[in-house]
Amino acid sequence: MKLDDTDHQIIAYLRHQSAGIEQISGHFDEPRRTLQRRLEALNRANLIQRQGKARATVYRALEAAAYQPARNLDFLVSEDSPVITSSRESAPIPDSLDLTPESLRLREIIRRPLHLRKPLGYQRDFLEAYEPNQSYYLPEALRAELRAVGQSMHMAEMPPGTYARQVLSRLLIDLSWNSSRLEGNTYSLIETEHLLMLGKSDDPRRWREAQMILNHKDAIEFIVEAPSELGYNRYTFLNLHAMLADGLLENSASEGRLRQIPVGVGGTVYHPLNIPQQIEEHFDSILHKTSQIRDPLEQSFFLMVHLPYLQPFEDVNKRTSRLAANLPLIQQNMSPLSFVDVPLKDYTDGILAVYELNRIDILRDVFAWAYRRSSGRYAAICRQTGDPDAIRVGYRQEIRQLISSVVVQKLTKPAAVVHIQQWAQKNIGSGDRARFIQTVEELLLELNERNIARFRVRPSEFQAWWQVWQSAR
Repeated sequence: MKLDDTDHQIIAYLRHQSAGIEQISGHFDEPRRTLQRRLEALNRANLIQRQGKARATVYRALEAAAYQPARNLDFLVSEDSPVITSSRESAPIPDSLDLTPESLRLREIIRRPLHLRKPLGYQRDFLEAYEPNQSYYLPEALRAELRAVGQSMHMAEMPPGTYARQVLSRLLIDLSWNSSRLEGNTYSLIETEHLLMLGKSDDPRRWREAQMILNHKDAIEFIVEAPSELGYNRYTFLNLHAMLADGLLENSASEGRLRQIPVGVGGTVYHPLNIPQQIEEHFDSILHKTSQIRDPLEQSFFLMVHLPYLQPFEDVNKRTSRLAANLPLIQQNMSPLSFVDVPLKDYTDGILAVYELNRIDILRDVFAWAYRRSSGRYAAICRQTGDPDAIRVGYRQEIRQLISSVVVQKLTKPAAVVHIQQWAQKNIGSGDRARFIQTVEELLLELNERNIARFRVRPSEFQAWWQVWQSAR
């Protein structure tokens, strides 16, 4: 039996406690009938055990000796099937990618011992030489290839952010985990999913790692929520940094503020700019040039190159660049870039080659490989979930507002029905009203701790409402 990501999560959940279908369904965002089929398949495969009958039925995971879950839970996308799978046979994150010969040559240079590498400061010509829509870091053929795998004609016609919102539940986990992993974070994929579901960590020894991941979630939601309202300006990028740096800097005043002090970068002979006025000047130049670039893939890669190179913030520069690189893609309804399976060493080599040689070759190889990987994953998810619902897309803000109000007001089922109907009567046209009401009611029935973030509902609000919702008759 091939296991997908949800199968692994169910097994992990049942390792901690035996549970019935009602309890399990409260933790997994799937229809009850689908979940029952999963449980029966896992039971037949001797991966979990069913005990009791009828309403007394509970499930528990078998002992570790009988089942060893995969450490890597990444999706494998089959060429001849739209189904997303994840199994114990999944390949681990590779030690290194297949780099071009020139990238391999550059890697030899930047892997020399530090004392054999020539110290270098910030080279302003590297940025100034780039002319938007005349200079290109990504060749035309590569941009065409990546656009073909990252965007369908159908999605190109949808409102900005539609694609990212369609895969948001998976993107939050993927990008939070992979971007944090590239910073040395030791959380596993399952631990990351559990942390994002709870919204907090009870382990004081890992609070910084937990904070890093939760900060990623806030930043991802920031750029996905209303991408058309975000520009390549200080508001967007300073706020993005503030979210990613929240609670992690020694001086909280530095969160969302351009650097005022000198910094060093470990493991390299590169020395960033240390004059605040020059940092501001080059930061504004990066934003201005990015805003002029017409190709979203080129915009994305340009930000990945120049934000870390400038080091405009005291810390959290690479994280900011990885999240910022997603903004042009999300704005153009292209596949987001979640850095799935990117080897840390190759990513680091790519950054070092930019720092010390002003060469983008390695980082470009990493970017292209990672984008193909991410695009394949989210294309498979979209094939599985189908085309986006016109009501959910067209009334996204209204649906979120209405569901949030039901939860915050702790309405019972009968009270929610009346509230939804009265609200729709006042705010939704007659042509869409019936489908709108049906959609809201379906989403309320599917609401659980794993998907409340999309409706801006806090865990404490959900728990208080859930007790009323479940007890009402």
